[in-house]
Amino acid sequence: MNLRGLEHIVKENFLLSSVSSMKTGGRAELAFFPGNEDEFVEILVRTSGHKARYIIGNASNVLFPDDASGLCIIFTSAMNKTLKKESLCIYAECGAMLTAVSVLAKEASLSGLEFAYGIPGTVGGGIYMNAGAYGGELSQVVKNIRAYDSANDRFILLSGDECKFSYRHSIFMEKPELAVMGAEFALKVGEREDIEALCRKNMQSRREKQPLEYPSCGSAFKRPEGNFAGKLIEDCGLKGFCIGKAAVSEKHAGFIINLGGATSADVKALILVIKNRVYNKFGVELQPEIQIIENK
Repeated sequence: MNLRGLEHIVKENFLLSSVSSMKTGGRAELAFFPGNEDEFVEILVRTSGHKARYIIGNASNVLFPDDASGLCIIFTSAMNKTLKKESLCIYAECGAMLTAVSVLAKEASLSGLEFAYGIPGTVGGGIYMNAGAYGGELSQVVKNIRAYDSANDRFILLSGDECKFSYRHSIFMEKPELAVMGAEFALKVGEREDIEALCRKNMQSRREKQPLEYPSCGSAFKRPEGNFAGKLIEDCGLKGFCIGKAAVSEKHAGFIINLGGATSADVKALILVIKNRVYNKFGVELQPEIQIIENK
């Protein structure tokens, strides 16, 4: 692959555990860090033939493989500009942290993104999986998405409806040729004090209920219809259950944590055990919310 002109934004043999929120993962063949749309598109064009190319935001819910030698990862975290466009709209680039966008909305006395305060992901990653918390989802506030269509070499604008949002799903999961460049959020006027209070409440709830003191990928499983993954896992007696140094959190059974020195293989094996135990006891098939990256 020709890397000429991209030397300032590419790293070879890049250790993925250094950026993964689970603190696992081996060394990727290539890791790119574009700082703007032009660089992002140039990377997409030059890596179009790569069989194991992935676009990643903050790597907050991603499990990289222990052997990542064949991977090409594009990290968007340097594309993080945010701005207030109109009286009730905020635009954020794909690499902007959701918490930062929530803070900008709060400072402008705009309500609608309080649920996103404390989510450790980026706008692009959040759009990809329709991230949500505390009864809110990005689909509720997305006005439109700016994306690059690599199949047709053009930028497109998708409305919220065109993104086919559903629970932890979007059109970007179906169409890998589309890359999120940024999103515009339509919000409503609120009282700054009320917005701040709700953000604090949500963050306090996170600290009290989630094992933030350990590396993890956040919620390990999607919420099964009519139930809660954490409750099902706990009722299987799996709190504290370990494989290697990967464990079901004692604080919240819906989280898999790294006790120190866990491998991605440990995490994957634990996911399989949890799925089997829950299915055998309750007949419920849990689906991982963690994005598991494979070395193709």
